[in-house]
Amino acid sequence: MNIVLIGFRGTGKTAVGKSLAQRLGRQFIDADEYLEEKTGKSIAQIFAEGGEAAFREMEREIISGLSRRDGIILAAGGGAVLDERNVKNLKKNGVIFLLEADADTIQRRLASDEKTDSQRPPLTDKSFREEIRSLLKFRRPYYEAAADHTINTSELGREEVAEKILDHLPQ
Repeated sequence: MNIVLIGFRGTGKTAVGKSLAQRLGRQFIDADEYLEEKTGKSIAQIFAEGGEAAFREMEREIISGLSRRDGIILAAGGGAVLDERNVKNLKKNGVIFLLEADADTIQRRLASDEKTDSQRPPLTDKSFREEIRSLLKFRRPYYEAAADHTINTSELGREEVAEKILDHLPQ
């Protein structure tokens, strides 16, 4: 069984995933980083060259392959659940945890992350703050429909979130 972390960028998927991997002795894979390794291109480059559609197609292939593995901790990209095929693949062999946070917390986290510009290209022509709010509102139903469990990370550290996830895992 895989542990799958979904949610908007900046909600802690990578940090929490690494913590869980260390605690459980499992492999952690960030789907976006894995995609970059496989293609030799940054997400920003993929968006610039082929647009969001090209990125989503590559993401779908990556998730299809990774979901066939067993015992991994997988952080899916923020928009992965917009494609029902990704959700089906992730659910086949995984428990899905939605990590969520309020828009202000997400904005603060992203603003302090040096990877924001290279790994997290703008998805709309709106201001940073408005893009976060707009995309959260749009994606929330997709996240909620895909999730087996939801954890709000706004006021929690990575170890506290990891502990909550461990509490929900079957023994």
